[in-house]
Amino acid sequence: MDRWKGRVALVTGASVGIGAAIAKALVQHGMKVVGCARNIEKIEKFAAECLSAGLSGTLIPYKCDLSNEEEILSMFSTIKTLHQGVDVCINNAGLAHPEQLLSGKTDGWRTMMDVNVLALTICTREAYQSMKERNVDDGHIININSMSGHRVAPDASCHFYCATKYAVTALTEGLRQELREAKSHIRATSISPGFVETEFEFRLHSEEPEKAAAIYASIKCIQAGDLASTVVYALSAPPHVQIGDILMRPVEQMS
Repeated sequence: MDRWKGRVALVTGASVGIGAAIAKALVQHGMKVVGCARNIEKIEKFAAECLSAGLSGTLIPYKCDLSNEEEILSMFSTIKTLHQGVDVCINNAGLAHPEQLLSGKTDGWRTMMDVNVLALTICTREAYQSMKERNVDDGHIININSMSGHRVAPDASCHFYCATKYAVTALTEGLRQELREAKSHIRATSISPGFVETEFEFRLHSEEPEKAAAIYASIKCIQAGDLASTVVYALSAPPHVQIGDILMRPVEQMS
């Protein structure tokens, strides 16, 4: 990770869970991390903790609604002005609403598409353009995908969410192919976890919190820090090594 010291990483959805763990890990490895979210109070608190702890990296909180393209573009413009540009882009932000295919609300579907697919693609495009205009040829774009991007769970409340994550699988491979055709050495990686013990299931099953609690209690789940370690692993690979697709699930998870 030494070659990443002092360089700039963008982590979306950095206020809680997986995003917060990734931001912390990259700061510990000496990177300048722009952590964005709609609510940045927790990121601001952690940034202060990083400063007082004397960590080699820095965390820069940035308030951004990823469902709004203008806010995303403004964020990249600010990063360019203050920090030259992005060298690593971690597309972590994602959400799920329990909207079934036969009875779901269009607004719920649209929100999942806006954040899970369009925001990820916009951030990818802008990160690539940032790297290209500065002749950065060793950058890295990492998409935090899901096992739901590789198989459809037998839970109707997750079927549209699965569709958005299947899109992430296709987008990551499409990105790899386009980068190769452009003769770029920027790398593209998809990391697909199974059950991770965060607030995700509680948000998905907000009306049935006991269901979320039962899921996390049923097996030994992956922890957010495990995902952060996997991101560091992918970034640590030699520049000529493309780690394209990582599937990781709890040992006890069925599918």
